[in-house]
Amino acid sequence: MNKYLVTGATGFIGSRLIKLLNTSECEIQIISRHAHNHLKTFICDFQINNIPKFAFEAVDTVFHLAAFTHDTRDEHLVKDLYQKVNVDSTIEMAKIAANAGVKSFIFVSSVKAGDHQFLKKSGSKKGQSEPQGIYGKTKREAEIKLLEIGLNSGMHISIVRPALVYGPSVKGNLSMMLNGIKRGWFPPLPKVNNCRSMIHVDDLVGALLLVASDDRANGEIYIATDGRQYSSREIYEAMCNLLNQPIPKWSVPKILFSLLAMLSPAMKYKVNKLLGSECYSSDKLKLLGFKPKLTIREMNEATF
Repeated sequence: MNKYLVTGATGFIGSRLIKLLNTSECEIQIISRHAHNHLKTFICDFQINNIPKFAFEAVDTVFHLAAFTHDTRDEHLVKDLYQKVNVDSTIEMAKIAANAGVKSFIFVSSVKAGDHQFLKKSGSKKGQSEPQGIYGKTKREAEIKLLEIGLNSGMHISIVRPALVYGPSVKGNLSMMLNGIKRGWFPPLPKVNNCRSMIHVDDLVGALLLVASDDRANGEIYIATDGRQYSSREIYEAMCNLLNQPIPKWSVPKILFSLLAMLSPAMKYKVNKLLGSECYSSDKLKLLGFKPKLTIREMNEATF
């Protein structure tokens, strides 16, 4: 019987991973800041606590999903927290795992870590291959150090960088868009022919299990998408369909968003997040046999 250790188990992705693992005969335990009602929990706050070494005893596979993500405060105020959680704790955990004889260590990184193959439609590779922001920089630093640990220890280490993840209980911008459309205040987006990559959370979980079990994935970094590209308008219309709301026959002119972007750097950032392109290739993951089952065009109440 396989024994798994999961961090970030109560989060959006982690909870779906736990749900899938529970369908098989295995032993699951987690590292978390709070006790779990149904799982053996090792209490640890990566910001302040040492990682408990005994949590790794007889563990076969570690799925490390916990991270310090997009804090809205000034980056300089939280730089140490990003470094402590995303880099230092990750590396400490990998070293403990290797010393404990853990077979596989799977790290969920981010496409913001950069230095990977973009689809041509997304624009200049040079401008987009660098890590994006302090979050992307710390994820990239952790990746590099993890691969070194893998080479020196012999522990199977694989890294997965998800594109924009959606699914049940999603938070962030997708949740805001869905709620805005539902309540009638989110504007009909223009057709700007931008390109965005996405992946359903359950397909991402499947990718994590795949790279954990395939020896070819050792020492590799994979981008996870559903293999399709969507415009922001397509995402908007898919959400209208999900809510059983009619798709407006009109849209807000693109020039209005362009004018809004000129008001401030913060507004420019928001407009780019809404209408910009972020397209990635998951061809490398497909070579392992990865076959995503869901797309945003087919989403319903059960899948979103």
